[in-house]
Amino acid sequence: MNPVVGYTAIAAVALASAFIGFYGLRVSRTTSDFYVASRTVRPWWNASAIGGEYLSAASFLGIAGLILLQGSSGLWFPIGYTAGYLMLLLFVAAPLRRSGAYTIPDFTEARLESTWARRVTSTLVIVVGWFYIVPQLQGAALTVRITTGLPSWVGSIAVAVIVGVIVAAGGMRSITFVQAFQFWLKLTALAVPVVALLLIVGGGEPAPELTPAEAFPPAASPSNLDAYRTVSLMVALLFGTLGLPHVLVRFYTNPDGVAARRTTVIVLGLLSVFYLFPTVFGLLGRAFAPDLAAPGEADALILLLPGRLVPGLGGDVLTAFVIAGAFGAFLSTSSGLVVSLAGVISQDLLGGSVRGFRIAAIVSSLVPLLVALTTDSSGLAGSVGLVFAFTASTLCPILILGIWWRGLTARGAISGMVTGAVLSGVAILGGPLITAAVPAIRPFVEQPAAWTVPVAFIVTVVVSRADRRGIPRGTDAFLTRLHVPEAGRSPTPDAGRR
Repeated sequence: MNPVVGYTAIAAVALASAFIGFYGLRVSRTTSDFYVASRTVRPWWNASAIGGEYLSAASFLGIAGLILLQGSSGLWFPIGYTAGYLMLLLFVAAPLRRSGAYTIPDFTEARLESTWARRVTSTLVIVVGWFYIVPQLQGAALTVRITTGLPSWVGSIAVAVIVGVIVAAGGMRSITFVQAFQFWLKLTALAVPVVALLLIVGGGEPAPELTPAEAFPPAASPSNLDAYRTVSLMVALLFGTLGLPHVLVRFYTNPDGVAARRTTVIVLGLLSVFYLFPTVFGLLGRAFAPDLAAPGEADALILLLPGRLVPGLGGDVLTAFVIAGAFGAFLSTSSGLVVSLAGVISQDLLGGSVRGFRIAAIVSSLVPLLVALTTDSSGLAGSVGLVFAFTASTLCPILILGIWWRGLTARGAISGMVTGAVLSGVAILGGPLITAAVPAIRPFVEQPAAWTVPVAFIVTVVVSRADRRGIPRGTDAFLTRLHVPEAGRSPTPDAGRR
């Protein structure tokens, strides 16, 4: 691969993102601008920004790599990623916007009237955010190493620095502009090469001679799908989406609950279109690049395939597209996560000021950078899937029950969050040791959501019912606020504002 192509594409995306971000600084003047863009972001613009931050390294690089490795079973990831927004539309989007909160911990404290519930929620939001940023930095390291030949750490540091500076400078309003631009960049960066490659293949490009067993290994065929792993993965993706802090914080930027619902519907359409392209890339890879079907190499499929099928200048141009889109994915998702983490850290520890937000943004970028520099990725989509499992087991039950069940108490919420965190955390971090000792339970450890999520819900409900006196006095008024459309009630101040 020509290193000049990599340098040019990465530099172009970095400069464009920085320019748009600093333009946003000109219109970011108030505290509300930094935290929730003054709640003035319209549905199409917000949907584009959500698509920009949600389509991470796992979506841009990992989906194609999974399909290359696993065949049809890899399709469950894009299905789950998209269907999670249907869950958001049905259960969370509009009520969460009507809560008036700035952050998820703001919502928890306002709903449960408990400082301790807020502290536990804040801790979990920070953990989830840091875990999610690490794969983005690892994806950047992979991309820079393959496309430029530079050491891997250069990519991780570049993304962390760019994101930290842009977020600290302009906050949510600035990042909204950047993420909307990066969604359309990512969509174009996949669509153009896919269409070009399909035209070339359809025009007679010879494919390697492969037997059906080589092209589609039996272990990846639908008849041999592991039912438990599939169900557990879907539980993680469907419920995990509901608790992702960088996704939820965007709904606070809508003007009202109706706009939040419209935003979610638009996001469903945008994601459905986007995921067609990495899927096609994966299928093309199974036909034309089967040698990349190995752990640690499959994530590079999108970066390498255009150069293999289109030699010369045409291949360089198509490769530049995918490099730019990949780097945009790392920047946009990391930006959304850093914004959500900076809001939580600033509100809880630094007084909620603009200066506190900026300090928190820098801290939120540096901590995952240190982790990324000392660890290796074992598969981008798989590592992000485990973050979804952790989120589904911790933050999701509190959001759903907090919005739809009057009986939730602070003790129940804390018990459920701690239980989900311990169970899923042990499964994720201690998985290799556990499966080495007891191989029979490997599927339950590698994909824990199918049992950790129900246990978290059950613990939350049981403890709350045993603590009925702990139901907050303002519960009925707060739930009314969540479920009555804005036109049907008088305005109330934002929850959680300090």
